[in-house]
Amino acid sequence: MFARLAQSGARQAEILEVVLRHGWDYMRRLLSFGKAGEPQLPPPMVLRNILVDLGPVYVKLGQLLSTRPDLLPREYIEALSTLQADVPPVPWNTVEILLRQQLRQPLEQVFSSLDTESVAAGSIAQVHRACLVSGEWVALKIQRPGLEAVVERDTRLIRGIAELVAQTEFGRLADVVALADEFCRAIQAELDFTQEARHTEQLRQQLQRGRWFDPAQLVVPRIHWPLTTPKVLTLEWIEGRPLLEADRSDADPENIARLLTRAFFQQICIDGYFHADPHPGNLFYLGSGRVALLDCGMIGRLDPRTQQILLELMLAIVSLDAQRCAELTLELALPERSTARLRDQTVSLAQLQSDYERLLRQYYALSIAELNFSQLFSEILQAARRNQIRIPGNLGLCAKALANLEGIARQLTPDYNLPEQLRPLMADVFRAQLLGEAPLPSLLRTALDLKNLSLQSPRQMELLLSRITSETQRWNLTIQELDGIRSSLDQSANRLSYSIVVGSLIVGAAIISAQTQRFQVFGLSELLFGAASLLGLWLVISILRSGRLRG
Repeated sequence: MFARLAQSGARQAEILEVVLRHGWDYMRRLLSFGKAGEPQLPPPMVLRNILVDLGPVYVKLGQLLSTRPDLLPREYIEALSTLQADVPPVPWNTVEILLRQQLRQPLEQVFSSLDTESVAAGSIAQVHRACLVSGEWVALKIQRPGLEAVVERDTRLIRGIAELVAQTEFGRLADVVALADEFCRAIQAELDFTQEARHTEQLRQQLQRGRWFDPAQLVVPRIHWPLTTPKVLTLEWIEGRPLLEADRSDADPENIARLLTRAFFQQICIDGYFHADPHPGNLFYLGSGRVALLDCGMIGRLDPRTQQILLELMLAIVSLDAQRCAELTLELALPERSTARLRDQTVSLAQLQSDYERLLRQYYALSIAELNFSQLFSEILQAARRNQIRIPGNLGLCAKALANLEGIARQLTPDYNLPEQLRPLMADVFRAQLLGEAPLPSLLRTALDLKNLSLQSPRQMELLLSRITSETQRWNLTIQELDGIRSSLDQSANRLSYSIVVGSLIVGAAIISAQTQRFQVFGLSELLFGAASLLGLWLVISILRSGRLRG
């Protein structure tokens, strides 16, 4: 492991210099061994500055950690949520070489004009505006040259650091090795712009089927597939301004907030496929109440079971129901954690419910309009973390999306009430689940099933009673952990048998010893006493080794 870290000596020295500049004591505590509980992290802003100075890969790592309120306290989530790499754009002559290599055709035959000055630059790519020979304006997202080697080097170091932190109790409980692997896979996938293109296209198609909003009001740019490669992403140019900076005189801010709430609720609770980074820079205002959703590099996915539990959990949070929140949190827990804690699940549930009651008590006196839903949702996940319950990482993405959404909505209209906006949508989803999309056919089908059941039940009951009374019915019972009970009974029976044998040998030796002179049997009693002593000693040692005599 240490040899693997030493392979990138120059980068390791650079990381060490950054850490020392910001305070080695903080990172020494982070990697200290033998401490119970969580390691002492550096203060939130110090950690943020360290990640910024370490470069694009570590900025992405901080952005991933900002989506995990189940792992980090709220102050760290808030600090890391503002992470943006302060990276100057790459000179055009370097970018042009990569662009020509990727498109494999003369740029003059593809574009009638191409701006050499970037309109935006980030840690992974920069964006240039161009006009196709067809007259259509597009946005070219071009990956920073040489980034793959940097990512490969830094992800190797991050995996090595994760293996070190995994030796601490915090590292084992948080499963930092799995978290590092998840991050490395995510950033490797982010380097392939064709995946982002597929995410964008799928999200655009889903939002064209708006359930509670007008799809024409929410725009996702189209992909130009012939000009899209793993390192170049070509999208429809969106003419607009960042939502919070634009002039919205032709639209009602409350309608925009309602549009975003309904669109993201559909993504999370209906589609199970959602834009996980709706910060203000990714939302553009296009005029006439229309909003564009940009940058689909970070996508969250929820399976149907998690969607259903999450929907019920949101309702329990809005209702401030601590008991139901605790039950649903345990249902959301990852399978390996649920199995490991199965024997003390009752204790876990009671402790978790107690923590939730203390958490929700501070909100009892507030009206629903004063409730900060996204903050409360994050606090619920953090309480689960303190109870050592691991929550799926995509719920962290969901929490971050809700936090960004509620923050934008409150900036658009300060008295915006997210819980009140969610209530009718949740009621509609529950109603559809209960009655189906077509209530009348569902009702008729249910009535038909009840009719068939009423006709078949007497016959089924007659068959069951007939089999029981004829003594031909066989019952197959499966008892959990029966093997352990059988093993314990076998051990007890074996020890009892040994005890009887030892006792018999001792009694027989005593009888023979008393009759030695009469029957002239010499040495036999000593042999039996020796055998009884050896067997008895072995029995005592086995019992002591089993630990059953410990108090």
